[in-house]
Amino acid sequence: MEMEVGTMAPGKGRGRPRSAPRRYTAPDGAIETTVGHLLALSGRFDTDRARMTLDLFKGDGGPDGSRLYCAGDLELLRQRCVAIVGTRQISDDGRARAAKLARLVVGAGAVVVSGLAFGVDTVAHSTALAADGRTIAVVGTPLDRCNPMQNAPLQEEIYREHLLISQFAWGSEVYPSNFPKRNRLMAALCDVTVIVEASDTSGTLHQAAECVRLKRHLFILRSVVEDARLLWPHKFLGHPTVHVLEQPGDLLSVLR
Repeated sequence: MEMEVGTMAPGKGRGRPRSAPRRYTAPDGAIETTVGHLLALSGRFDTDRARMTLDLFKGDGGPDGSRLYCAGDLELLRQRCVAIVGTRQISDDGRARAAKLARLVVGAGAVVVSGLAFGVDTVAHSTALAADGRTIAVVGTPLDRCNPMQNAPLQEEIYREHLLISQFAWGSEVYPSNFPKRNRLMAALCDVTVIVEASDTSGTLHQAAECVRLKRHLFILRSVVEDARLLWPHKFLGHPTVHVLEQPGDLLSVLR
């Protein structure tokens, strides 16, 4: 796979940028790259899984997959990456569990990845930073937008000190369909996804489905599996890469 990296200043490329919201300062520019380049850069996936992943993204772009826009440290993708995701309407127990998982991932020397939404995502990113760890945000907006706006300081810190990734060109519109696409990319770039809390209608389930399709490890917390109100976990259990997270050692064994 040929690596391709270019620098795109705001206002160049496809379309002109919109004015950044007053409470969010967009990055000065972006690294314009492709899914294929990031897979090659990471070097974490065997040939079969890398080819399968690239084939999935070819429909969104050229032979090297869809274009991506990044701000920050691409070298983070060379490390083991764990997505910690789940509901925006997080419970107190879910908040505690998400924070504990983020500290566990940081302690194992891996990178915490999430989508910068309210709830589980915000807890995962914030805890990683508080624990002096590394984090990557894969967002459903272009890099010059922030959603939710309350996370503007967090998004700014991530692109300045860590890594922010988007599939959406500077100044482009934001559609509901952006977020399932964001979940697919997050699943593709991570070794493991952990779902902390999610309802039967949660957008997080898009990421669970992509993990199965891409043969990435997916962990579902025992508390979620045992919740009698939920049907979705049992639709995924039984696949070879889907596991119930019983104890921290289960996740650490996969990271090793």
